[in-house]
Amino acid sequence: MMKNIIKAGVLMCTGMMLLTACNKYLEVDPDNRTTLDTPDKVAQMLTSAYPASDYICFSESMSDNAGDRGHSGDQYSGDLLVNINAYKFIDYASTNPGSPDVYWQGCYQAIAAANQALDAINKAANQTAYKSYKGEALLARAYAHFMLVTFFSKTYDPATAANDPGIPYVLAPEKTINPAYERKTVKYVYEMIEKDLAEGLPLIDNSAYKVPSFHFNKAAANAFAARFYLFKKDYAKALTYSSQVFPGNNFKDNLRPLNTTLSTATRAERKAAFTSPDSKSNLLLATTGSTWARAWLGYQYGLNEAIAGNVFYSGNITKGSLAYNIFYYGSNNNDRGIEKWLENFVYTGPDIGNPYIYVPLFTAEEVLFNHAEASARTGDFNTAMADLNIYYSTRVVSYDPAFNGITLDKVTAYYNKAADPLGATVQAILDVRRSEFMQEGMRWMDILRNKLPLTHIDDKGAVINISADDPRKVLQIPQEAQANGLAPNSR
Repeated sequence: MMKNIIKAGVLMCTGMMLLTACNKYLEVDPDNRTTLDTPDKVAQMLTSAYPASDYICFSESMSDNAGDRGHSGDQYSGDLLVNINAYKFIDYASTNPGSPDVYWQGCYQAIAAANQALDAINKAANQTAYKSYKGEALLARAYAHFMLVTFFSKTYDPATAANDPGIPYVLAPEKTINPAYERKTVKYVYEMIEKDLAEGLPLIDNSAYKVPSFHFNKAAANAFAARFYLFKKDYAKALTYSSQVFPGNNFKDNLRPLNTTLSTATRAERKAAFTSPDSKSNLLLATTGSTWARAWLGYQYGLNEAIAGNVFYSGNITKGSLAYNIFYYGSNNNDRGIEKWLENFVYTGPDIGNPYIYVPLFTAEEVLFNHAEASARTGDFNTAMADLNIYYSTRVVSYDPAFNGITLDKVTAYYNKAADPLGATVQAILDVRRSEFMQEGMRWMDILRNKLPLTHIDDKGAVINISADDPRKVLQIPQEAQANGLAPNSR
């Protein structure tokens, strides 16, 4: 697949055009490209520097947020197969939305756009005018590579990263039809991500963007850095960057108001608010060609009655009720869901077109969780507790700090870990992350980073045990990429 996806883009495939695949790169000489000779043209190219595909279906399906819903199983086609195969940890090739192959392609298309922008910037006579766009291109390139190495390589471990196979880190536009690529190591990929982060972040200028939430603005850039360093286990830096997202760590005013404003909103209003660029919570949004908003309800494996009960209704540290709206559909109590997603549609003809959704790549909630965890892992449990109390103050119905407020003693008692305050605090953070990011695909990243085991039971009763270091947690390199010389992952 590499020959089709790591292409600089013969045409300027920007914005919505990527939703129609922009898949004819090789029909024209690769150097016959749109000339990027002004800051405005570079800015336009950078609208394509974000993955135009989503990871939600496959990552949510692999996680412990998915269970059998008791469907008849007579619709095993298209994107439904993505859900089924991911849940069963079966390697498969797919061109359907939400599949690993399509996400791989979307990331490398984004990298190609970022590299083409950087190439034009580096050749410009007056590079000062391009400063903010260079920062955005570097951050976008780093982000796409980070997501690829997260899903298609072993999770970063300082003891093994120098030997674990990474993914190709592409640094320049392609000049030939089939250039050779190599995977190198996870350590190398992380070094390159860190290099792009360090160079790009200081260049970001929010004033360059009409709608900052669709670009790597300063808050989003720092949020990305915090996530990266949490994965790298450099908790001091994760704390530093998560502390720079909001002045004075003002998380409260930037979290989604679930137990106040949104508690009285209609279902349509909640959907619209979740991915609105006007929401303070949404630090970075990406436009992705996706059927997730319409398809998740019909999947064989997803949020069901048992999982919803365990995550949302079995009690929590605050002893209060959580303000999440969990719906079930039709007569099947196993079809549970949170209505977060509003589908958009681009018509290409009468009654036909391409569905897409806005995906929050970084949110205020994630920054708060990263700040809390980094604080705890660097020994500051007071700050971690303060962060969790801020979060719960926006999620517990009729929140009363005197009754619902938590302390380290309450956390260690709740998890029966009096001798392990760090373990208890991290577990508390993982639990709120799981409920907050339900049906967003983020839980899988927590499972990877924390080496959590999980068990799936399919519709036939077969038990699938995935251990902490199970090689099936690493997505297989797409078959077309293997055909072009990339070594597969060991299974």
